Amino acid sequence: MIIRRVFYHWQFIAAGALPLWLLVGSSIFGSGAWAVLGIFFGAVLIGLGLLLVALLFFARKEVRETRAVSYADVGVLTLWHTLIIAIPFSADAAGWLSVLVIVGGLAVFWFALWELFDSAKRRMRAMVDLVEQTARGQSAPAAPGHPLPHVSPKTTRPTPGFGRTGTPEVIVIEEKRDRI
Repeated sequence: MIIRRVFYHWQFIAAGALPLWLLVGSSIFGSGAWAVLGIFFGAVLIGLGLLLVALLFFARKEVRETRAVSYADVGVLTLWHTLIIAIPFSADAAGWLSVLVIVGGLAVFWFALWELFDSAKRRMRAMVDLVEQTARGQSAPAAPGHPLPHVSPKTTRPTPGFGRTGTPEVIVIEEKRDRI
């Protein structure tokens, strides 16, 4: 859990720190002036990509509640950040590493988007199940994984009928149209 929480905070720091590392590391490890200029523009785009992916992870409710990303998030972020960190160390392989960083960034983006939609789908399915149970007159489950934690079984029980039968009331509203 500690690693997941560290990555939760690191992903926002990395949006600024890793592009800065690309610039400083390329200057330190002997890249030419034109290479550093190219890396500057690439670093800006990588920084925006890192921020976008961090916001996609942050958009998931379970990530915001626990303040921790999943282990799968840790794995893909570790791979992508390692590739970004490795670029300044080798001027010979910087071209191939740059391509891997771009492909990895696109893969991480689609992975984060897929996890966001999957999380939303699970929450929506739980909400539909809750509505269906309530419509059938069953009480809602009070499990810790309940989609609405503030709803307790007390609030979902049907109100007493006050001497009426168990049949539901029907209200009919007639529409009157003005004649022109």
